[in-house]
Formats: sequence, C-alpha cells, structure tokens
Amino acid sequence: MAAALYEPALGYYARDPRQIGRGGDFFTSVSVGPLFGELLARRFLQEWRDAGNPDRWRIIECGAHDGRLAADVLSALSRLSPPAFRSLEYAISEPTVALQDAQRQNLQPFGQTVRFLNSPLELAADPLPGLAFGNEVLDALPCHVVEWSGDRWMECRVGLSGDDFVWEVGEIRDPSLNAALAPLSGPFPEGYRTEIRTGFQAFLEPLVRALDRGAMIWLDYGFAREDYYHPGRATGTLRTFSKHLAGENPMAAPGESDITAHVDFTAVAEAARSLGGRAAELRDQGTWLTRIARDWLLAQEGNPDAAMLRQFQTLTHPAHLGRAFQVLELSWRDAAD
Repeated sequence: MAAALYEPALGYYARDPRQIGRGGDFFTSVSVGPLFGELLARRFLQEWRDAGNPDRWRIIECGAHDGRLAADVLSALSRLSPPAFRSLEYAISEPTVALQDAQRQNLQPFGQTVRFLNSPLELAADPLPGLAFGNEVLDALPCHVVEWSGDRWMECRVGLSGDDFVWEVGEIRDPSLNAALAPLSGPFPEGYRTEIRTGFQAFLEPLVRALDRGAMIWLDYGFAREDYYHPGRATGTLRTFSKHLAGENPMAAPGESDITAHVDFTAVAEAARSLGGRAAELRDQGTWLTRIARDWLLAQEGNPDAAMLRQFQTLTHPAHLGRAFQVLELSWRDAAD
C-alpha cells in the first residue's frame, strides 16, 4: 500500500494531482466549494483565541493535495481576522514532488505565510502554539490486513502468482501488529478479514513536536473500535477508487487507483494519549460543522447566499457528507486534566 500510493516515480499520489473532484477519482468535502475551508478557518481562529491571540502561531496541514483547501482556509482567515492571519505560519507537510509543485503554484498569492516541508520534524526546533489537521489523510496511511483463522489472527501479505499479485495468508511476524491486535481477542467468524494500522503514533509524534500545545483535527471516514471490528463487518473496509468507482481488489493495477481503509478512531486517540494528549471530541461531520457555523448561519438570515447554503447542506446533511465523515479532535492544551 505504501509503495502503490507514495513511491516517488510510480505511486498514485506522485501522478497527476488532479484526482479529486467530479473529473477525478473521488469526491471530498473540498470539492463542494470554499465554504468547507471557511468553516475550518473559523474553528482554527477559535484555537488562536484560546491560546491568547499569540503573535506567532502555526497551522500544519497534512495531505494538502494540490493546496485548494489551504487556499480556502487562508482566504477566509485573512478576511475574518487580519491580526491572526498576519501572525500565522501555515505549514504544509508534503514529501511528494508533484503535489508540492501544485501547492506552490496554487498558494503563490499567500507568499511567506505558507511554509513547505518534507516532514513536520523540520519544525521541531521551533514549536509554536497552534494545531495540525488533515482532511481524508488517516485513511490513506498504510494498513495491515488480517484474517481470523481457527482461534487466532493471521496476516494477509502480498505475494506473486505468475505475473499477478495475490493474497498470501501466514503467521504474524511483526510484534507491533500483535500488540495492536491485542484488544481484538475475538471470537470472530471464520475467515473474518479486516484492517489494522500500527503507525498512528509515528505519524502523530512529529506533529506534537512541532506544536507548543494546542490541538489536532482529523476529518475522515471511520468508526470507534467496537463498531469498526464488529463481527458482522466480515470483509473489512479496504477499497480502491478510480473514476468514482469503488473496487475491492487493491492488487489490480497498483499505482493507478487510490487505496483506502476506514480509520479506527479509538486507536488514533490511544496514540495521542501515549504522546501526552487526549481525545476531546468525536462527532459526525454534520454535527461538528453545524456547531462551528452558528455565527455564519445567523448572518445568512435576511440576506441568504443560496449557493453557499447549498454547499452547507451537502457538507452537513446525513444523506450527503454529514454522516459519512467523522471528526476527531485531539487536545494537548489541557491534557493533564
């Protein structure tokens, strides 16, 4: 999965960055329009104010793709609070050359406010108050695939049969995978297959080091652990996407389609706790955005913007994106409480 998505020459995300939107492979909240970025900006401003309006603060975006969401957020911040915008460093962590090139081009109007990184570790020597966030990032982190056989877990690995990639089921050799599976003691139906990630702590730790307390916000599709690993969810959530069509064979045409699996938000919260943080909130996107949009919605009374209200409905309605996506907020501001 790591190679198929991120290999510098052949990986899916190293290809043409135009995978998102109606003409691409999948549709995200960013595709709806600029309102999503504005509502995120309003939540980020709340974090700046909670930190005491610092004269230097930082937002780190992970998985910024072509920079369109960053542009929407920055445009809204500059309009909503010029003092917050002037004191901001907006850092984008992106090791993929093609995506970083697209980001630099799309974010030129914001000049020195935006800082481009290969890794958040580049910020560790100068931590600032602020937050890190990502929209549909955690689902693209590589995962293990496991299968329940008899009374234990086995690992599904990628093998070769002639010229074709195939699944091979064998004993688990990775101690970190066994540790991650410990809470899932079963029993499960024979042949039950699912995904599990062991890298959340390694993903979060550089971000923690780049921030002087603050928050992280992750928007993605997934479940709390007890729902994710329900015995009735017997085939897992691993999927591919190409031209808005979902597939279930990640071995087919690697590098040519997106590969994704839902997020175990309980595991993310546990990784944050191991790094001194805590889970502050887990809500569906519709509920979370509606709360943030309260002032914006009040301002629509008497002079509504029909196009923006349609965007809001798409982002929040349960039949659209409102229930499909969850929002996990992690806090390091009051982790000791």
